Amino acid sequence: MRIIHVFRSPVGGLFRHVRDLVRGQQALGHEVGIICDSSTGGDGAAKVLAQIESLCALGIRRVPISTMPGLGDLKAIKAVTEHARHAMADVLHGHGAKGGVYARMAAPKLGVPGVYTPHGGSLHYEWTSPVGAAFLASEKFLKKRGTGCVFVCEFEKALFDRKIGLRAYPSAVVYNGLWPEEFKPRFLGKDARDFLFVGEMRELKGVDVLLRALATIDGATLYLVGDGRDQAEFESLAKALKLDNRAHFAGRKSFTEAMTMGRTLVLPSRHESFPYVVLEAMAAQIPLIASNVGGIPEALPASSMVTPGHVDALAAAMRQALASPQQMEASAVALQKHALAKFNAADMAKNIVAFYAQLRQKI
Repeated sequence: MRIIHVFRSPVGGLFRHVRDLVRGQQALGHEVGIICDSSTGGDGAAKVLAQIESLCALGIRRVPISTMPGLGDLKAIKAVTEHARHAMADVLHGHGAKGGVYARMAAPKLGVPGVYTPHGGSLHYEWTSPVGAAFLASEKFLKKRGTGCVFVCEFEKALFDRKIGLRAYPSAVVYNGLWPEEFKPRFLGKDARDFLFVGEMRELKGVDVLLRALATIDGATLYLVGDGRDQAEFESLAKALKLDNRAHFAGRKSFTEAMTMGRTLVLPSRHESFPYVVLEAMAAQIPLIASNVGGIPEALPASSMVTPGHVDALAAAMRQALASPQQMEASAVALQKHALAKFNAADMAKNIVAFYAQLRQKI
C-alpha cells in the first residue's frame, strides 16, 4: 500500500507513534509518507525527520498547521489532498485532532480510506462547554467522512464511544509498541536524583501535584525533563514551596538521556491516553509511579499507580519508593517482561496495516 500519515506537531508521543508506524510499515514492504506542520518542533524535529526520510518513499511534506481552527485549515486541506493525489495514496491516516480533520476531509475526494487515531485530542473536551461542544460536534461530522478509527488503548475507544458514538463504525484497538533494542536496563548517571518527571510542562500532566508531594518529603530530589506552556508557573510554584535546590527543571531531552537522571520515574498526570513514556520506562527497567488514569491501567498493575490529582497519595507512594528500593527494582524487572510480551512495535504496524486492508475492501 501507499500510506500517508497526517498530523500537526512533530513532537511528543504522537510523533513517536507515527515514526514507529513509518518504520514498521516500510519494513513490511509498504510505501509511506508524512505530512505535518512546518512551524513547530524546531531543529530537534527537523533532525528526527531527516533521520527517517530514507524510510519515506512518499516524501515528507511540511505545511503550516495551526493549533486552533481557522481559514488556514482550508489551504492545508487542499495541500494534503493534492500531495496525496500526486503520491497516489491508498490510505490517509490522520493522527490527533488536526491530522484527523485533514485526512478525513481529503480521503473522500480521493476515494481512499480516511483513518483516524485521536491520541486524546478533541476527546479531552466535554459537551458541557461551548468550546467542547464545537470540537465534539466536528468529530461527529468528520466521523461520517472517515472510514474507520484506530485507538491506542481500550480507554480511548470507550471515550470516543461515549462522546461521539461508535456502534457499527469500523474500529480497532492497537497498543503502542517498542522495538527490541529498547529492552535493556538503563544505567543511572552519577548526578541522578531520587525522582524523575519526563513530559510536557502542562497542568494536565500534574506537575504541580508532583511538586507539592515532593515538598512533604524531607530531602527528596527531583529532575523535571521537558518544556511547555505552563513551565513558568511550575517554576514559580517550586520557589514558593522552597524547592529551589531539590527540584531542577532540566529542559527538553531525549528519553535515552533523561532516563539516566532519576531513580524512580513519576507520572502524576490528570489526563492521559496511552503514553509512550510508560512503555519506555518498562522496557528500560525503571521503577515507576503513575496516575491511575486513561490507558495507563492497561499497562501497569495497581501497585504502581496512584489516584490522579491526590498529593497525599502520591507523596505516600514516593516515600515507599525511597524506603524500599529493592522492591521497586524487582517490580521494574517484572514490568519489563510484561512489556516485552505485550507491546511490540512490529506487531503494532502489522495489525494497523491489516485494518487498512479491511477498510479498503469496503471502499
